[in-house]
Amino acid sequence: MAGGKEITTKIRSIENTRKVTSALEMVSASKIRKSQELMNATRPYARMMRRVMGHMSKANPEYRHPFTVQRAETKKVGYIIVSTDRGLCGGLNINLFKLALADISEWQGKGAQVSLVTLGKKASAFFRNLKVEIAAHASDLGEKPQIEDLIGSIKVMLDAYREGTLDRLYIVYNDFINTMTQKPTLERLLPLPDTDDEEIRDIWDYIYEPDAESLLDTVLVRYIESLVYQSVLENVASEHAARMIAMKNATDNAGELIDDLTLVFNKARQAAITQEISEIVSGAAAV
Repeated sequence: MAGGKEITTKIRSIENTRKVTSALEMVSASKIRKSQELMNATRPYARMMRRVMGHMSKANPEYRHPFTVQRAETKKVGYIIVSTDRGLCGGLNINLFKLALADISEWQGKGAQVSLVTLGKKASAFFRNLKVEIAAHASDLGEKPQIEDLIGSIKVMLDAYREGTLDRLYIVYNDFINTMTQKPTLERLLPLPDTDDEEIRDIWDYIYEPDAESLLDTVLVRYIESLVYQSVLENVASEHAARMIAMKNATDNAGELIDDLTLVFNKARQAAITQEISEIVSGAAAV
């Protein structure tokens, strides 16, 4: 029963694959809670920083920081793209790259140049083959990313914006909605976007100490760093959730495939037994 032997070999191979996918599912399930706790711990800080920056964007200080000034013409656009270092997480990275590519193509169609900062090995590998400048790259951020590992890459874009060689800056990342949903998101970092906060519709102003220039420069840099850091944490939680779901689907599909092959094997074995009985009966009748 040569066919039956091949089927049993396939079944054993799929069973081994199912063990691997099941183990990866359990690992991601254990990690997702820790990443969610870290993400939720930093969300209030990032949210408050957004409100403070919204206040400042409505204010009329004697000093206008370059990060708050709208450029008359957009010649070069920068993107900070946050991806994963590892695969096996479904369409998480591909959906993110599609969103980024659509916006990049739109700006290139308007004659603007594009510069990228890639965070994560998948983004670096994907955009390396495209005709796009990669100004900086960071990877291997781990399960608990540290903002110190991101500052260098962020500084490249901020310096370019200060010098006037960059006119807009966006960040692209996966926003963690819940375990089942991760949303590819593109947000503008610079110039500071307008806010829709109901509490700051009126014009605000501040008294700056020691002076507006030094204070705003420090606060705005910290603001951008906090947004990028929060985006990385959101992406880590999204990665574990997407991998858990992808591995669960793979495990379920492997189980269904094993059931189908087992049924085929049983039918083949039954056919072989029936044939042997027929041959025995035919032989006995001939005698």
